[in-house]
Amino acid sequence: MKTVARHVAVIDVGKTNAKVVLHDLAERRDLAFRSTANEVRRDGPYPHFDLDGLFAFIVRSLGEVAEGHPLDAIAITTHGASIVLVDSEGLALPMLDYETDLAGPESDAYDALRPDFSETLSPGMGGGLNVGRQLYWLERRFPDAFARTRHMLTYPQYWAWRLSGVASVETTSLACHTDLWSPPRGTYSALVERAGWTSLLPQRRSAFDVLGPLRPEITERAGLLDRGAIPVLCGIHDSNASLLPHLLSRPAPFAVVSTGTWVVSFAIGGRSVPLDPGRGTFSNVNAFGDPVPSGIFMGGREFDLLTDHAPEKPSEETIADVIRRGIMALPGQTRGSGSLPEGLGGWSAEPSTLSPAERTAAASLYCALATQAVLALIGADGPTVVEGPFARNDLYLRALGQLTGRRVAAPLEGTGTSAGAALLALGPQATIERAAERPISESPLPDLADYRRAWLGVVHAPKQEVTA
Repeated sequence: MKTVARHVAVIDVGKTNAKVVLHDLAERRDLAFRSTANEVRRDGPYPHFDLDGLFAFIVRSLGEVAEGHPLDAIAITTHGASIVLVDSEGLALPMLDYETDLAGPESDAYDALRPDFSETLSPGMGGGLNVGRQLYWLERRFPDAFARTRHMLTYPQYWAWRLSGVASVETTSLACHTDLWSPPRGTYSALVERAGWTSLLPQRRSAFDVLGPLRPEITERAGLLDRGAIPVLCGIHDSNASLLPHLLSRPAPFAVVSTGTWVVSFAIGGRSVPLDPGRGTFSNVNAFGDPVPSGIFMGGREFDLLTDHAPEKPSEETIADVIRRGIMALPGQTRGSGSLPEGLGGWSAEPSTLSPAERTAAASLYCALATQAVLALIGADGPTVVEGPFARNDLYLRALGQLTGRRVAAPLEGTGTSAGAALLALGPQATIERAAERPISESPLPDLADYRRAWLGVVHAPKQEVTA
């Protein structure tokens, strides 16, 4: 096995897209990448993902991104709220899409079985966002296939298993509002034993662990036979991958806002506050096994819908006009979720009358307001570091700084999910330099405080009048 890692291939499977990246740890930048859409299939017993198709893409891409470069390790990061059931032959059942509606008698029975929030710090969530609910539903709906299951694999570790042949689970995924983990106790929740799933969970490993070398037949398929033994790392939940560079480079307190389909906020060393399961707050567990107060809303998808997938950067005049006129995307764009689940969503004005720049300004302000609400609920303190697509949204960054009254940082490179996952190859004792940051305007946005009061007031008004 190689002992010094610089060039790391990262398999990064998000809810919307999957990519394979070759990351240079010395220069803290990506050297090559391949991407593909991660589409939900509807041709099986329930909505699911094409794991075999993704695997073919991964194997092909590993060879392509490594062409002309050394390859020192393979790291893996994926979205959460997912688990894969495998038997001695492969998949025991397709991997359920967590947005599937699981309402029905199975879900009702599960609600009586799941542990209290005080034990798991995992809120009850819609669809299959609680992995325990997925498992219970699958076991009741497909008892024969479930009975064949040999391992329940957390999602990054499923890919690690396919690449190395070694089965494992890992805590950052186990603790991502699954109901399976108890952060206060640092062990499985009572649900696992109560449901009879203990024997199906393989050895729990650290995200930093090397599980083994890339299997020889995959090395051959990928055209990597000349690279020697390539270590496959255990892997990490994607938002925790975004958090890792800052844990290795920043003193507490600080907050990290990881943006993508979901906007996930972490408070490191912040104020001690009670977490509210009804407001989208819960506890994650970081790569070192420490509980982290967290909050979530579906900001990336909401931004795309609010801008009709065609955002246009607004001018200063447009921003000022949107704030002055109170043009708002209202709280609750994803009904029943986030920090304001009672919000009904919609617009304060007919959206068809708004220009793309006006819609983008309102959508950016909406996401900043929603993020600030989450950060307040999880006790965030110190600077706020924004990762992902919103780190390139100037209005979002500027508004978030003004709303929180704390500095906002947007790293230029060397962070994010792929870069964070690549750092696993350095091991848990590593320290790194803080990444350079892009400049963010601190010019105040006039009347933003009044805009926020009006935005929050819609939720608490006796009657909401919104435009869908």
